Amino acid sequence: MRYQFYYWPTVQGRGEFVRLALEEAGADYVDVARRKGGETAMMKIMDDRRTGRPPFAPPFIKAGKLVIAQTANILFYLGPHLRLAPRDEATRLWIHQLQLTITDLVVEIHDTHHPITSWLYYEEQRPAAKRRTKDFWRYRVPKFLGYFERVLRRNGGQYLVGRRLTYVDLSLFQIVEGLRYAFPKRIKRFERKIPRVLALHDQVARRPRIRAYLSSKRRIPFSQWGIYRYFKELDR
Repeated sequence: MRYQFYYWPTVQGRGEFVRLALEEAGADYVDVARRKGGETAMMKIMDDRRTGRPPFAPPFIKAGKLVIAQTANILFYLGPHLRLAPRDEATRLWIHQLQLTITDLVVEIHDTHHPITSWLYYEEQRPAAKRRTKDFWRYRVPKFLGYFERVLRRNGGQYLVGRRLTYVDLSLFQIVEGLRYAFPKRIKRFERKIPRVLALHDQVARRPRIRAYLSSKRRIPFSQWGIYRYFKELDR
């Protein structure tokens, strides 16, 4: 099957978790919005009144006649099809549960620079962002990444689930990548507390298809748009 993937064409954002899974699996897919007229096509699907099941927002994929939105939901569907999750229900739900936890963490990361509202510029909420970032690194990062460190330890240290790579391993890799971009000083000080998380990150980075993807033009660079944004005053 050829998958049609829809997300904003200039940012990694939440769509990057899906891209990583498609790339690792060597899937046949089209990043539609990065093609001529693709963004218009994406908006048309969201505004289509003929269906009672329109996506709220990207990312979403088309797989045959299915249109599937929400990052964790997309990965829940793709996992068995891309051999990035087993087919047994209990393990699939456990992986999905971990992915939903990552979804919660993504919201926390975004809200460090936009703690009041996404409608205001960062500069219009700088004091609140400083306070939110301080609490994020004092309380939330240890809670979330400490949790994934424990899950890795209890599973033997190599992967989060079982003895093979799953899509949630790729997603945790992306979390580390993003934190290193947005908070290079803070994450460096914290990394000694999460050796298994870092080992998993490095292992994912060495995988042939991921390594090729990271060095290709298909990988959109980090920027001051999306989830991860670097502000010097927040990285102290």
